[in-house]
Amino acid sequence: DMFLMIWRHKTTIFMDAKQSSTVFELKRIVKGILNLPPDEQRLQTARPQAPATVGLAFQADDTFETLCIEPFSNPSKLPDVMKPQDSGSSANEQAMQ
Repeated sequence: DMFLMIWRHKTTIFMDAKQSSTVFELKRIVKGILNLPPDEQRLQTARPQAPATVGLAFQADDTFETLCIEPFSNPSKLPDVMKPQDSGSSANEQAMQ
């Protein structure tokens, strides 16, 4: 079985489905909950630009560790010397010409 969370605005639907379930079957489950026909629904899939999240926990002895998913870190700011310069020439370049 697969366990899915489907989000729309402030609505969250938790469902379980067989791994072989089709998109249409998932939409029929949503129809049973929200009373919206499958042809008026669009389920978004995971893509490289927006991957799905799957948690991973390791087993130590007889129990699994608590699942912990950390958000991606933000890159630190670039030092000024590494920032791109304006396309116009600087005063130093003008003096050297």
